[in-house]
Amino acid sequence: MTLKSFGNNTVSPSTFLLSGLPGLEHIHIWISIPLFSMYLVSILGNCMILFIIKTESSLHQPMYFFLSMLALTDLGLSICTLPTVLCIFLFGAQEIDHDACFVQLFFIHCLSFLESSVLLSMAFDRLIAICCPLRYASILTNKVVSRIGLASLGRSVALIFPLPFMLKRFPYCGSQVLTHSYCLHQEVMKLACADITANSIYGMFVIISTVGVDSMFILLSYVLILHTVLAIASQDERLKALNTCVSHICAVLLFYTPMIGLSVIHRFGKQAPHLIQVVMGFIYLLVPPLMNPIVYSVKTKQIRDRIIRALHG
Repeated sequence: MTLKSFGNNTVSPSTFLLSGLPGLEHIHIWISIPLFSMYLVSILGNCMILFIIKTESSLHQPMYFFLSMLALTDLGLSICTLPTVLCIFLFGAQEIDHDACFVQLFFIHCLSFLESSVLLSMAFDRLIAICCPLRYASILTNKVVSRIGLASLGRSVALIFPLPFMLKRFPYCGSQVLTHSYCLHQEVMKLACADITANSIYGMFVIISTVGVDSMFILLSYVLILHTVLAIASQDERLKALNTCVSHICAVLLFYTPMIGLSVIHRFGKQAPHLIQVVMGFIYLLVPPLMNPIVYSVKTKQIRDRIIRALHG
């Protein structure tokens, strides 16, 4: 027998209820227009980056291979959240099956932590390019870049793979309403009618071993880069070296700032307004895939020139 009563937060026992923007349900259809536009720009922008790097032989270098990985990750994040978000805002379809929810959260978390690994790889690329320029080509060969990419993917899959199974073993009763328009591990486990200590500890372990470790190594990379740059006598050369890092620094800030903010709110900000949690969730998954192609198109001369040539052509 299927139960369905959104007002009482009661839905089918095999489904969760996703949320839109609380208190703004009457204008969801209008909010869907900018949301859809942002998703469209994100998908087209990342596809454009991939197309330019693939077709421009001069961009077949480690830096741009890592950028391709970043674009693929952002593209995946946009695609795996777009259906549920638009279904809520366009059609009011808020129900999602448990298994579909577990699959979605697997891809969201896997791609998020993969992006963290890619950003670390890009920091390593900049470190080698600035600190060891003469050995850059011999250190970062195509084979090494491929291995870094596969290792990053393997780490993300291995760490996130247990999460859906850890959630599937729980019974879910009472309120089935999730805070966001998509499924996240930290949200789903709160709805379980069982002890979630193991999930909470494992979730913290995953965050520390990915985001925590990656961010520390990225910071260390930039300390070494800054030390090397300050030793350069020419001011123009110093500025030129630092300018090659601007795009990556922007990508790091766009990714880590909302992720850390959302994690803090979920774990420690229980009194934070519900709307703040929802907005932070949208910023976390929508802004990096939207802004990364724009940042790299504006700040990377080779990509910018290729876009300009295409527009004039």
